Amino acid sequence: MTGPDSGTADLRWVLHLDMDAFFASVEQLTRPTLADRPVLVGGAGPRGVVAGASYQARVFGARSAMPMGQARRRCPHATVLPPRFPLYKAISDQVMGVLAEFSPVLEPVSVDEAFIEPPSLAGASPSDVEAFGTRLRTAVRERTGLPASVGAGSGKQVAKIASELAKPDGLRVIAHAEQEAVLAPLPVRSLWGIGPVSGEALRKIGVDTIGRLAAMDGREVAGILGSAVGTELHRLARGIDDRPVAPRGAAKQISAETTFDADLTAMTAVHEAVASICVSVHRRLVADGRAARTVTVKARTGDFVTHTRSETTPFPTRELSTLTAVARRLAETAVGEGGVRLLGVSVSGFGDEPPLALFDAVPSAQGWAAAPAAESSGDVPPGLGLALTGGPGDAATEAGPAPGTGAVPEIGAGVLGTAVTAHPTAPAGPGTAAAEGMRPDRDPDPGRPWRAGDDVAHPEYGHGWVQGAGHGRVTVRFETAATGPGRTRTLDAADPALSRADPLRSWHPEDTAT
Repeated sequence: MTGPDSGTADLRWVLHLDMDAFFASVEQLTRPTLADRPVLVGGAGPRGVVAGASYQARVFGARSAMPMGQARRRCPHATVLPPRFPLYKAISDQVMGVLAEFSPVLEPVSVDEAFIEPPSLAGASPSDVEAFGTRLRTAVRERTGLPASVGAGSGKQVAKIASELAKPDGLRVIAHAEQEAVLAPLPVRSLWGIGPVSGEALRKIGVDTIGRLAAMDGREVAGILGSAVGTELHRLARGIDDRPVAPRGAAKQISAETTFDADLTAMTAVHEAVASICVSVHRRLVADGRAARTVTVKARTGDFVTHTRSETTPFPTRELSTLTAVARRLAETAVGEGGVRLLGVSVSGFGDEPPLALFDAVPSAQGWAAAPAAESSGDVPPGLGLALTGGPGDAATEAGPAPGTGAVPEIGAGVLGTAVTAHPTAPAGPGTAAAEGMRPDRDPDPGRPWRAGDDVAHPEYGHGWVQGAGHGRVTVRFETAATGPGRTRTLDAADPALSRADPLRSWHPEDTAT
């Protein structure tokens, strides 16, 4: 390399795009009345968790991964909405489509962020990169209607830091020549991979900035943070980051879990909850066209003691009846004394599709036995007492795994509801928190068929969303991203003209009722 910014072809440019406050921004876009108001997305129950917070809510100290009760105390005037995962996934697909048009290879980090390394920028000047980033942000806004922040630098770590510096709705290019000056004064926690524990360990020895970490002897860092993690983080602090931008590996595990508003104390309730969770896991397993051999159940008690149990089947299966039977049996041994606060089910050990046969294996008192295979439609087998009425589709986090740092971060953000979460091959990073506190796929309470945040449609008033319901009445704000702020109408909760609607219609003008 002839010089830091000499324009030679060996200069590398990695870009990181991050959708600003993605979940909350989607809600503000598709529900224009909320555009400039504080919004919290997440579970509203006593154990609900914030999945996303708008910048207007963050001003008051609310943030992702915070208990919803705490966030509401900090920002009592915020609008609280349940997550709409299918809508977030649809918009995410459009964002990734734009990135694919700008670069032949992209590395999604989560539902709302990704890295690219466009070959056309190899050896480019900072001004050329800035122009590229401006075009990218414009394209994303034109395609989705949403703001995005873009950072660019010599590697993934610098690009990620640059996008953080650019927020909200900005662009930051860290030229190679200014990289050291920009990184040095930043808090050491700005490095992706340093969490509360490692951050505190460094603080105790007076290392509170990236510059001070970079100035340390590598052996000393390894002694404090561990050989592998310490060595990698020391390199990143010095701006050395040669990790390639590459597509993410296939998921090694598919899981779903639920935190209950009240602890489950009866095994019948545990069995029902496990069956419901298995439906979510099975839906994703079938969608991926894969089969699994290993089923794992996690149970967390009211005093936060976690027990896990696993079992591996003789051959891969994707039969819901089989997976549910195994999970239920495991739950009986995983659940200890006292109530159950959280239950989770995961499947792994993926293999080829099961052989074409009329029978599959299910556990019995004598071991594994043949049983008629269930239909592949995803219906719950007879006797489970559950009805499938749709679900959230793919789950997503607002922040995702660290881009191959090799470190296992210590804290998560962007917690989701009870939905399927794919665990990629790469190590988990900031934002891969457990799915707690929400039940977006549950049936409405038959006594109160409407809940705040529901998408509805009316033949006269069009598409809208429920602002509140009770005493036989329902208040609906009729508006979409295409209409701008709309009117509020209060209707009879039993009005036959009012029906549930696809959340996508709040975003796509062509799908919006008129």
